[in-house]
Amino acid sequence: MTPDSSAGLWLNGQGDAVASYTPVVRFRITTARATMPACERRGFMSQRMSTGRSAGVDRNRAVQTVGVMAGAAAGMWVSKRLRSFADQERPEAMIDWSRTREIAVGMNKGNALTATERTRLDAYYGELVDRCIPIVTEYTGSTLPTNDQRTYAFDRIDWIDANLVAFQRMFEPIEELDLLSKSKGALGRLSNGVNQTVLSYEVGLLLGYLARRVLGQYDLALLGREPVDAAGKLYYVEPNIRGIESKLSLPRDDFRMWLALHETTHAFEFEAHPWVRVHFNTLLERYMTFMKQDAEYLKQGLEGLKVFAGRVRNRNTADNGSWIEALMNDEQRALFNEMQAMMCVVEGYSNHVMNAVGKDLLETYDEISKKFEERQRQRTQSEQLFARLTGLNVKMEQYRAGERFIDRIVELRGHESASRVWSAPDYLPTMDEIRQPEKWLDRVDALTPALVPAS
Repeated sequence: MTPDSSAGLWLNGQGDAVASYTPVVRFRITTARATMPACERRGFMSQRMSTGRSAGVDRNRAVQTVGVMAGAAAGMWVSKRLRSFADQERPEAMIDWSRTREIAVGMNKGNALTATERTRLDAYYGELVDRCIPIVTEYTGSTLPTNDQRTYAFDRIDWIDANLVAFQRMFEPIEELDLLSKSKGALGRLSNGVNQTVLSYEVGLLLGYLARRVLGQYDLALLGREPVDAAGKLYYVEPNIRGIESKLSLPRDDFRMWLALHETTHAFEFEAHPWVRVHFNTLLERYMTFMKQDAEYLKQGLEGLKVFAGRVRNRNTADNGSWIEALMNDEQRALFNEMQAMMCVVEGYSNHVMNAVGKDLLETYDEISKKFEERQRQRTQSEQLFARLTGLNVKMEQYRAGERFIDRIVELRGHESASRVWSAPDYLPTMDEIRQPEKWLDRVDALTPALVPAS
């Protein structure tokens, strides 16, 4: 997937700043003034002064009484509203997917593609991919088993709909646990409703945010119902591509060829080496098993939360991992690092291939790459925070760390040695080896001694 940081994030989908406030209610007691003779007025004032304290107490009590009455009325209104919310009919799943889609789509209205545009752009991007395939084959020495129709031009809502299905599949194992099962009483129903609303909003927000940033995506069937050897699909989000093209003054056709080259390389990685998809699918299934186990802890309430608190407290302080890793146990963290290392190779190898063949293919390759990298570095603070919270910053580091690893191996031994990462699972580097490529060479040399250079 090729994300970009071009678009802003507006929580209400309109680009408006939303301010919330609590109105302050003031109670004011106004007394009428009456005219009276001076002597009577003096007597009245004398009596008022002598009884001022008790009168003040009476006024305070009056104000307090009015305040209590107002508070009671407000409490009754809030209670009625909460009961109404609790009694609303809603799906029993953890996430209301129709609401999630509504939120994501609401952030991405406009820029829809017409049927005519889709047909034309599908063919256009298909031609770009067809041009990329022999170029990648020549450099990598790998071939795609099939070149069926796989290329689609999307607008942002198309991308949301395609990935909403993938998100639903990812959450299916957790939803099977029935974490938000029907609870008796208004309080239980209210809690379930709030949890579902928050989760639906969070996933919708993430999808809506990504829909404004993703340029291209290689989508393969994982944790799904399709055969594991089915060809993946290539998506190109045309409104986002047009936006970056205009903003950075990029050459139209060369920029799209640049994108096609990256996504086509992903197809080679997973389809020219069938074990890669099977292995990655297995890692995901193991990861989902861990997620189901952790979800069981959440069903235990406070006792379950203590498990996560203990993990944070007992983790290795020398580990500078993300906040997500802090909530994992040792076994989960090891699996997470294994998945991270694999994605580093996937992203890094793709970038390496782009750089190796792109400069000969496109005269503007260096210009496009330079502008694109500068754009990536110019993220706002809010975008950087969102990336850290969602883990998107980890993906960007995957590009860089994986590319440095592959480049170093090619520098030391050539592309043939680097391509050994696609031989079998044992040839994939660990995170430690990605940081120190020479360690990987030492280990895999023992597995394939014929490729060790003569001394």
